[in-house]
Amino acid sequence: MKPYDTLAAVDLGSNSFRLEVARVAGDQLYQLDSLKETVRLAGGLAADKQLDEATQARALACLQRFGERLRGLSPETVRCVGTSTLRVARNADVFIRQAEAALGHPIEIVAGREEARLIYLGVAHSLPASPDRRLVVDIGGGSTELIIGHGLKPHERESLHMGCVNFSQRFFAGGAIDKAALKAAEVAARVEAEIIAKEFSKANWQQAIGSSGTARALREILEQNGWSARGITADGLAQLRAQFIKAGHVDALELPGLSRDRRPVIAGGFAIMAGLFAELGIEQMDVAETAMREGILYDLLGRFHRQDMREVTVDEFMRRYHVDPQQAARVRRVALKLLAAAGGGDENDVRFLDWAARLHEIGLSVSHGGFHRHSGYILENADMPGFSRSDQARLALLARAQRGALAKLPQFSAEAVLPDNDRLLVWLLRQAAILCRSRADAPLPDVTVDASSKRFRLTLPEGWLASRPLTQRALEEEAAHWHATGMKYTVG
Repeated sequence: MKPYDTLAAVDLGSNSFRLEVARVAGDQLYQLDSLKETVRLAGGLAADKQLDEATQARALACLQRFGERLRGLSPETVRCVGTSTLRVARNADVFIRQAEAALGHPIEIVAGREEARLIYLGVAHSLPASPDRRLVVDIGGGSTELIIGHGLKPHERESLHMGCVNFSQRFFAGGAIDKAALKAAEVAARVEAEIIAKEFSKANWQQAIGSSGTARALREILEQNGWSARGITADGLAQLRAQFIKAGHVDALELPGLSRDRRPVIAGGFAIMAGLFAELGIEQMDVAETAMREGILYDLLGRFHRQDMREVTVDEFMRRYHVDPQQAARVRRVALKLLAAAGGGDENDVRFLDWAARLHEIGLSVSHGGFHRHSGYILENADMPGFSRSDQARLALLARAQRGALAKLPQFSAEAVLPDNDRLLVWLLRQAAILCRSRADAPLPDVTVDASSKRFRLTLPEGWLASRPLTQRALEEEAAHWHATGMKYTVG
């Protein structure tokens, strides 16, 4: 990737949408512009997990405004990330198509642990160097992420399905607060945290850091009311709890530091924070001014500086699943040569074909029989830092479709609409795997590839296949697989 001097991140959180634009100076980022709108996406999620029309309309209007600010920026310099609510909404696909049109850029939905990694990256870049292991807690609108890390490297990452919006709706409907509701909410938060308490308890870190809106709001309330000298403390939370019970309703809360925007979700956020303090043994928490949007920017900057976390993940998966590096290199080399013969692809297609070639055999560590299905399952479901869920789904398709009957895959059914470039990448990987089946280093001769939306043709030097009857037979069977999907494939 060529370097750029301006980057932008869009964080589609479950409570707020945020846009951050930054100037690049070496390895540092300097804020140029920042926009925030309280959309409360999680508040529009009905019991059947459908995102309601009013919330969608509010979100789309916000994204149209963000899109205006992003005009003129190169697509490679903008990254838009969706989180908890868009992970669980059943109609997320329909909404995302409209959201991408409004924003003018694609939207990635990231898994909870990937969200946690990006949060830690954003927080860590704003903190002074320290030998301490740090616990970072980010209470969002629909989920809470917890990370333990040292320096810029996260070691433990978890995402819990509880946030200030869904907890406020569940325990404090209509804004009413009483002692029983507070206790129930805090206990529920402790129950959620109990499963990770062993790894995230006080014995595993030296400093606790909060990030995002709930943590900042609680800090402001505690400090401005004199209940904490610095940050969030267990004693300060106890005094705030008493104020909640005394008020009886969020509208009756008259507290310095509590903004009108934060008031409707403060009780849910408080209950989660108090539950985490109790379950993990936290006594005092500092609060960072940065969060996931800065993490998105630094992650994007790393891609331009050849420090792409996705490359790190691919290398780690090759080691973890004992991939034969020589065979992976052979398949990669042949696949990319075939792509070049087909006229080349854009940078993203080249990158995904490269990754798929290096990872296509990870399923062999599970079983040789049907290993392509195991490869696809791992790539779709494993925790892969740096990759969005759509990235993983694309890699999984390439791995799963690398051999066998294509017509059995839903992506190749008559009703499916598979993008031409994805169909081409599948074809390239399959041919590379066939041509490298001997696992020998014999170079591939010059070939000609003719690829269109309806047909593939592979032309090899005259007589080349005559001395390779097994390869010839495999390519003939391959042609039959493609014909079964409605594609014409010839080899000459």
